[in-house]
Amino acid sequence: MAETLFSKIIDREIPADIIFEDDQCLAFRDINPQAPTHFLVIPKKPIAKLSDAEEADQALLGHLLLVASQVAKQEGLEDFRLNVNNGAGASQTVFHLHVHVLGGRSFSWPPG
Repeated sequence: MAETLFSKIIDREIPADIIFEDDQCLAFRDINPQAPTHFLVIPKKPIAKLSDAEEADQALLGHLLLVASQVAKQEGLEDFRLNVNNGAGASQTVFHLHVHVLGGRSFSWPPG
């Protein structure tokens, strides 16, 4: 996978407001927040998009969701939305798998 903005954050080449890190992933605040609380959870393993994940990534994918929930709680969120864009047509702009966690306001359905 080509180097991305997110791989540069993982390698500390670009600064980010990191709010969680373990050996598998990290979470950091979005630089263009769409809600009062908006952070991303990304795997350290380079996976361009969700549809590129393989069966061997099953535990990692579950870990990303558990971390999203734990960090949301740490951030004081009881209600929150998770979003994963898969491909340019779904508004994915950084091709490194990431989970958006948004909270702190009401959301409508269906989303944009």
